[in-house]
Amino acid sequence: MTPELTALTLAAILQYLQFALYAVPANRELGPGFTMSARDRPPNNTLTDRTARLGRAFDNHFEGLILFAIAVGVIQMSGQNSALTALCGWVYLIARLLYVPAYALGWRPWRSLIWFAGFIATLLMLLVALF
Repeated sequence: MTPELTALTLAAILQYLQFALYAVPANRELGPGFTMSARDRPPNNTLTDRTARLGRAFDNHFEGLILFAIAVGVIQMSGQNSALTALCGWVYLIARLLYVPAYALGWRPWRSLIWFAGFIATLLMLLVALF
């Protein structure tokens, strides 16, 4: 497996881990009556700030993962794998790993800078594929 595909696979596994990090406290805080319902109404309870941040980090990773998967797919299908695209894959993954605690713990401005590193790594992979 190429480094880019390995990074993508690990990023997908990270999404599963983020789900657990968010779902466990959310179920405790909102109660199973709400979390197993159709959620037609707002919950009676509220999430703690940290749990809400974990939920937003989880959603944010879905958004970034889509772009990263496209970048890896384009690099793989065009056969343009290189040391640079491998590095970009690892930068994305490391940034996403750091983003979870940065967001959960409210690290400002580090959270945004960490996010930006992963975003730029993904963009760079796409630009390499074009040029």
